Formats: sequence, structure tokens, C-alpha cells
Amino acid sequence: MSGSGDGSSKGSAMEDIKNACEERMKKTVASLKDDFAAIRTGRASPSILDKLRVDYYGQKSPISQVATVSVPEARLIVIQPWDRALISEIEKAIQKSELGLNPSNDGKVIRIAIPPLTEQRRKELVKGAKASAETSRVGVRNIRRDGLEDIKKAGSPEDEVKKAEDELQKLTDSYIAQINKVLEEKEKEILEV
Repeated sequence: MSGSGDGSSKGSAMEDIKNACEERMKKTVASLKDDFAAIRTGRASPSILDKLRVDYYGQKSPISQVATVSVPEARLIVIQPWDRALISEIEKAIQKSELGLNPSNDGKVIRIAIPPLTEQRRKELVKGAKASAETSRVGVRNIRRDGLEDIKKAGSPEDEVKKAEDELQKLTDSYIAQINKVLEEKEKEILEV
């Protein structure tokens, strides 16, 4: 491909910059979704336990890799460890977490009743979710800024630079819209009684 001329290599450099920016923006949105999954709403969801780790034969393992986690009712999580010796480890991990949950066990399974959220707590959670979303939007805009700088440094003709800048702006708008949608869904979930 070395005989393709100078213009196409700069065109592909623009494409590479755009693709790198898009990859970073995807990660920003994915990270926000992960953060939101850990926010406890009034409903039971196995995902609130995703960040908790337990010591399993010297390895820090996610609860989902050492137990079956189910939600038999809207406000109940049941954890059935594959190895009963893990019950106290899992219980301790839940109690030490910032989730504010009180697990109970019968020697075979751990049950976690999810208490309904107070109005005050719902407002705090929404405020925190909005702050996280804004941080993600700023992150996406910073990625766009970095991309624009890289595009200008590439030394391409002005019309190609303008086209690449427009594409980067459309990409940015698209990811900002995704962040807004993720926030809107989480807000609705938090405020749902």
C-alpha cells in the first residue's frame, strides 16, 4: 500500500484519530453505566454486588463467580455460595460495603432484603447520578478537544480538517446523547417507588 500517495495516508490518519476518540468515548459511557449499576435503587438487582470481592482460595473474586445470585422478589436478593465456607466471607463483604444492606444467612444461603429508599435518599442518589453524568460529558468533550488538536497537527488540507472536525462533533453529540439517555433511565429507576 506504500504507493497510495500522501493524501490517503493523511486521510487514514484522520480516520485513526476519529476511531481512537470514538473508542475512548465508548469507554466513558461504559464506565458511567458501571457506576450507575452500583447505585442501589429501591429494587433488588444483582448488579449492585458487582464491585464486591470475596477472598476465595487467596484470590479476590466477584461474588457472581463464587455463588449463584438471584432475585426471587422485587426487594430480595438471594446469594447461594457454591462453597458453604464462603457464607461468612460474602456476608462480611456486603456489611463492609457502602451499600447499607443487612444480609442474613441460614447456613445455606444469604438473603438481602432491599429496604425502600427515603425521598431524601432518592434525591441524593439523583444528584450523584447527575454529577457522574456531567463528569462523563466533560470527559467526552475533552476527548473531542484532544482529537481536534491531533487533527490540526496532522497537517492535512483545510477541507479535510473541516470534514474531520464536523465528524468528530457529530460523534461527540452522539455520545453526549447516550450519556443523557443513560442518566434519564437511571433517574427514572431511582425515583420509581
